[in-house]
Amino acid sequence: MSSIHQYIDQYVNYLVVEKGLSEKTIESYTSDLTRFLEFLKDERIHTVSDNDTSVILQHLKSLHGQGLGSRSRARHLVALRGFYRFLVQEKIIKNDPTRIIDLPKNSLKLPDVLSVDVIKSLLAAPDATKKNGMRDAAMLELLYAAGLRVSELINLKMQDVNLEACFVRAYGKGSKERMVPIGLFAKNKIDIYIETARPLLLKGIVSEYLFVARAGKPMTRQGFWKLVKKYAVKAGITAKITPHSLRHSFASHLLEGGADLRAVQVMLGHVDISTTQIYTHVAQDHLKKTHTKYHPRG
Repeated sequence: MSSIHQYIDQYVNYLVVEKGLSEKTIESYTSDLTRFLEFLKDERIHTVSDNDTSVILQHLKSLHGQGLGSRSRARHLVALRGFYRFLVQEKIIKNDPTRIIDLPKNSLKLPDVLSVDVIKSLLAAPDATKKNGMRDAAMLELLYAAGLRVSELINLKMQDVNLEACFVRAYGKGSKERMVPIGLFAKNKIDIYIETARPLLLKGIVSEYLFVARAGKPMTRQGFWKLVKKYAVKAGITAKITPHSLRHSFASHLLEGGADLRAVQVMLGHVDISTTQIYTHVAQDHLKKTHTKYHPRG
């Protein structure tokens, strides 16, 4: 069981660092995963695998037998989905056994989406007169422009960026490659960073990575998360914000603007369009509020 304990610890650390979830949410996920671990122990199951679908269903059934309602069981499933997807991402298992287990629609938690004005304030926060500020400005702009995951952003290499065509090549989960267009704002900030700040940061060191930290190495997830928090405070943003908020906002803003759902799916690198469909709920909510506010009979 020690290896499963280790995987859960790694996943919780990932939630704290990359996802930036609240302390209360982390406690909830940890509690759910600990309960699953106890179930595995009772069933004398000592490993996790691609074929755990029946095990997970058995666990959910046992929770029902213990009197847990549908919302609580759905929350457990959300925790398990995240955990198994993390195991796939880290190449501990090949396939996600939770992918064919349905989640009740009324239990879906909508992603945190920032307004366009809040995004603008955040993107304007770095000091573009300083080398670190130029780099940070380019990273934030690109994260929002291309809807990248943090791991994809920090691991971008020079050869992955085509500024002439305004495209970046990202390697998502399972090392799946996709080409994502970027706008002129991101292009210009990356241009300035490459021409001005990057050589100063490298100090003669050769590096294949686009965004460099110490000794030409890429920035860590923790390092970038700290930057986002710093600039959110500087911009006076009180809304909950994480690096992943920019990815959520990228998708929602595109759909609000009339983008095709499948196009957004491709740009996000989602294998299953049902994963992308959660953003349509956010976009529809935005449209309802707009209609209520501006329609004469709203």
